[in-house]
Amino acid sequence: MNIDFNKSEGLVPVIIQDEQTLEVLMLGYMNEEAYQKTHSENKVTFFSRSKNRLWTKGEESGNVLHVKNIAVDCDNDTLLIKVQAEGPTCHTGSRSCFSTEYNQNFIFQLEQIIQDRYENPVEESYINKLRNNGLNKIAQKVGEEGVETVIAALNQTEEELINEASDLVFHLLVLLREKNIPLETIAKNLEKRHK
Repeated sequence: MNIDFNKSEGLVPVIIQDEQTLEVLMLGYMNEEAYQKTHSENKVTFFSRSKNRLWTKGEESGNVLHVKNIAVDCDNDTLLIKVQAEGPTCHTGSRSCFSTEYNQNFIFQLEQIIQDRYENPVEESYINKLRNNGLNKIAQKVGEEGVETVIAALNQTEEELINEASDLVFHLLVLLREKNIPLETIAKNLEKRHK
């Protein structure tokens, strides 16, 4: 990767983005040494301008940013690093340093929660109960929620439609997980069909 560290006194801005949800989590800066450490350890290390030293995110809080992908922009002077965040990213305890009205990518986060429930079953969780009932029951539940969504659209209030549509999306996510199909695959298919 040909990164131009000379344009801004040895530092390049680094945009940190959640690998799954694509939410922008923070902005930091790297010098060449911070980049090399990040690249070799697969944990994001910045150059702290206030401390005038390297700073690995999470070195005190434990909220590490695990590197999943690094890309450089067309001018070779800005990095985009997709990460898996271990805990909140912001020092305030928020998931992102950028305050947004709501988590616009919560569906992807919900996909992660469902994945976690599959990998670490919680006996009393609804996802665990669905999973224990098997593929046929999960698929049946998607069908039921689809019908209830149609009924709500035709005969009920907007709030009831929103609730039924939310149930449908949730159960569809469980079905996709049961079949080991990530949302990313659906998004790529929709994008391909759009062209």
